[in-house]
This record gives sequence, C-alpha cells and structure tokens, in this order.
Amino acid sequence: MNAQRTTHGVRWQLALAAVAVAALALTAGVALAGQQTHKAGVTVTALIGSSGPAETYAVNNAARAWSKQTGNTAKVIVASDLGQQLAQGFASGNPADIFYLGNDQVATYAKSGVLAPLDNLKNVNSFYPSLKAAYTYKGHLYAAPKDFSTLALVINTASWNGAKLKNADLPKTWKQLASVAKKLTRNGQVGLCTNPEFHRLGVFMLQNGGWLVSKNGKTATVNSKANIAAFNFVKSMIKNGSMKLTNQIGAGWGGEGFGKKECAMTIEGNWISGAMQHDYPTVGWRVAELPAGPSGIKGTLQYDGGWGLAAASKNKAEAMALITYLTQTKVQMGNAKAFGVMPSVKADRKPWSTLYPKFAPFLAGADYSKSIPTVPNIATVLGDFNQQLQGLPNTDPKTILNRIQSELQSVLNQA
Repeated sequence: MNAQRTTHGVRWQLALAAVAVAALALTAGVALAGQQTHKAGVTVTALIGSSGPAETYAVNNAARAWSKQTGNTAKVIVASDLGQQLAQGFASGNPADIFYLGNDQVATYAKSGVLAPLDNLKNVNSFYPSLKAAYTYKGHLYAAPKDFSTLALVINTASWNGAKLKNADLPKTWKQLASVAKKLTRNGQVGLCTNPEFHRLGVFMLQNGGWLVSKNGKTATVNSKANIAAFNFVKSMIKNGSMKLTNQIGAGWGGEGFGKKECAMTIEGNWISGAMQHDYPTVGWRVAELPAGPSGIKGTLQYDGGWGLAAASKNKAEAMALITYLTQTKVQMGNAKAFGVMPSVKADRKPWSTLYPKFAPFLAGADYSKSIPTVPNIATVLGDFNQQLQGLPNTDPKTILNRIQSELQSVLNQA
C-alpha cells in the first residue's frame, strides 16, 4: 500500500498546486519517450510516496538491482508530500525523472505538457486493459500501472456466524445485501458501514448501470436516473438503520468502524488487510465480491498507482528502462509480498491468487472495475462530491447529484 492510500483508504492525493504547471507546456513532451539513445553512468531519480518502511525497502531494493544490472544509478526519493513535491518539481522545470502518479492527476499534468508519453514502453501490453485505460489521455499512455486495488465486501466472521448466516447467504444482489445487513444489525452493531464519499458509494452507481460520464467521456451523467436510484437505495438502508456512514458512528474510515466492531460489514479495498493485521488482530474477517445491482450488473471501483515520466527528464531512455524493470512480473510479485498490493501485470494473476486466496474477491473485481475518468481537474470535483455526500442521510440525493453534475460538466467543457 503506498502513500496515495491514506488511512481512510483514499488512494489518491489532490494535486492542488497543479495549477502552477498549466503554463509550462514543455515541448519535450511532444516526442514519444523511449526514442532516445541510452547513455552510460547516469543517475535516474524516482520520487515515491511510501506507505511505510516495507514499501520504501522494496522500491529501494528493486532500484539497487536495476542499478547493478545496468551500471546506471536509480536514486529513490521518498516524498513527505507527493502531490506538492510533484507540482513544485514541474513548476521549477527540474522534476524527478520518474514518480508515482495517481490517475486523478494524470490528465491534468498530461494536458499541461509536463508528462512524457509511454506508448513505447517495452512491456506496455502486459498490463490489465482497464489499468492502461486509467492512464490514457487523448490516445496516449502517460503512466505505467504499477499496482492497483479494488473494493469488495469485508465481513466480520463472528458477527456473521452469530446471526446464523451461512455461505449461501453471501449477498449477490442489492435485495440480499439489504436483508443480510438487517440481520447483522444487532447487539449495538450496525450491519454495514462505509465512508460518506464517492470513492466508496460510487460502487452502487456502477452496479445500477450509472456512471460519472457518458461512454465518449464528453457529457456528465452524474444526475442520471440510474445514479439517483442508486443513492436512494443507499439512503433507504441508512433510513431503516441497517447501514451507517462512518461520520455517523464517529469512525475515520470503514476499516476503523469495522475493526472496532461498530459495523459487521464494510466496503473497502485490499489495503484493509494491513489495518486488520496491525490494529485489529483479534477480529476475524473474510471478503466477498460486492453484490450486483437490480439488473445483474457487477461493479466496483478501481484505484491505480502508476509510474510517470517527466517530459523534462534528460535521461528518458534510462528512465523508461527503469520503469519497465519496476513493472515486470518478478518485481511486482515482490512488492505484493512486501506491502500487500495487487500486481498490474496480467501474468501475475495466478501466482498472486495462489499466494493470497483469501483476497481473491478483490482481484476478481479487476474484470469489471472502473477507475475515475481521466479528466483534467476531476479531483477537485470529486472532492466536493465527497463533501456533499457527508450529508446524504438528511439530503435528497438528487440535490447532491445535480450540483456535481454542473461542476463536472463545466470541467468537461474546459477539457
């Protein structure tokens, strides 16, 4: 888990200072990266946002191995504030050669010209298609997926057994989810809790056939009938007492509410394993895929981590080689073992599933998950969406969705 996943499970950081780079449409970004000739004895800098010592060690270890293999030097820099340091590097014209990049940032930076396209990356076809799509802007790939996460249903096994529920009761539909949540609401524990934000509740939009934008990505569809119905379903569960948002129970995120046994189920990503292991080791838990919507549509949100390459880099060929090395199967499986991420390369699917059978529902979500649209400044819109959803229990969903519809359409028009 990297630093783009905060303790609240939010995988991305808002690059508020990105506005400062908009005027720096660097001409170096026009040519495809990878067309430069290799040089010897160069230093390639890599800026990362680390989740902790395990991740820092794993990245440094891979960087040392690449350095030994090539005769060049990979210097890893651990950011204290990745979004801010990225923006400062771009604004100064002297950014790190490669860096962690969230897909909510990629369109903003790509539009401003500070990212080099990675279409010529050696292993470009090894990634899951949905992950490549998350980092593609105007037909070009601007980051190499390094790992990803999805959301699933996390269940307290003691609560499940206490309510006399069996494997056959694992919810496959919204109706079954509502029924199970009601049965699990007992002994002072609510059946389901999750964060009051799009980054969790957005799964219900997908499961009802809705989404943020139209298929061509040009029209906002936030206040569609499908999305309104999805949030009305969520609100119905809140109203009948079988579901609560984390701000209603005083928890910072779903993992905290779940770990403290304030809710029997939560909607979270595979990063919750670290919290359960270190903070709540006595709580037994299991994972199931999220239920499908009324029309049988499966849906979950996907969180992506990638490696970007600076258009201003003077060592693009070596930087491309380092990115290729850091996203190969062996390194990604090493990262999975070190700090719990899911590899972005398709070839690692079977070995990862064999190693972590308990987390199979998270990886199953790769087949139907969606990342947020690759749109400049979308992070700002989603930030307001999250803020508005905190008031969902006492607000008409249509009022919230109409507001975000207007904001997102304005951003799309500017894009």
